[in-house]
Amino acid sequence: MKAMILAAGKGERMRPLTDTTPKPLLKAGGKALLEHWLVKLDALANIDEVIINTAYLGEQIQQFVESRDGIKVRISDEGEPLETGGAIRKAAPLLGDEPFLLINGDVYCDLDLAEFSQVKVETCGAHLLLVDNPAHNAKGDFLLANNRVCLRENDEGGAGHDSRAKTFAGISIISPALVASHPAGVNFPLREPLFNAVAKGLVTASAYNGYWLDVGTPSRLAELDAYLARA
Repeated sequence: MKAMILAAGKGERMRPLTDTTPKPLLKAGGKALLEHWLVKLDALANIDEVIINTAYLGEQIQQFVESRDGIKVRISDEGEPLETGGAIRKAAPLLGDEPFLLINGDVYCDLDLAEFSQVKVETCGAHLLLVDNPAHNAKGDFLLANNRVCLRENDEGGAGHDSRAKTFAGISIISPALVASHPAGVNFPLREPLFNAVAKGLVTASAYNGYWLDVGTPSRLAELDAYLARA
């Protein structure tokens, strides 16, 4: 099985920290965010290769990857960020035809990846990790019912409180066929094909109650650093 780490974004909300350093290389607990994930993937017997997409300050990520031992890593350079859907589509020749583990490089999670990566997904489908809604995403992204992902009643304008609402953790298993109909090199979010698959009943999910953080701001980076110092 292959894994893909998304690492191409500019990290606008992290400025000035990201003026000279790509967000995946910002450090918490003495390690780059990217290194935390690579260490976890190094330990998995069923993951044999990692693809990392790059764009903004991508040469630094390339140099970082070349400086470490461990699991085989290949770079999918985009020049300019293609958003998540476009990134997966461009990396298709590297990813192959089998479902792969997809990880946002700017999240941290204590999840047992060995167990999660064993989940089977439908062709043109996906399996998502969902977490309780953080303060910055109080309405959540999806509804979870009997391990199936459902759309909220009003995803265009947001929904009121629903106890089934969960937030997408940025960790998933994706079937490459999910984005295969899009042309390569085109900028598009994963949201569009993912919502289509959800509507067809092709997306399942696991709810996770352990430690998870979207490291999207300097204050959350400091929060993670403090958490890892206590761990």
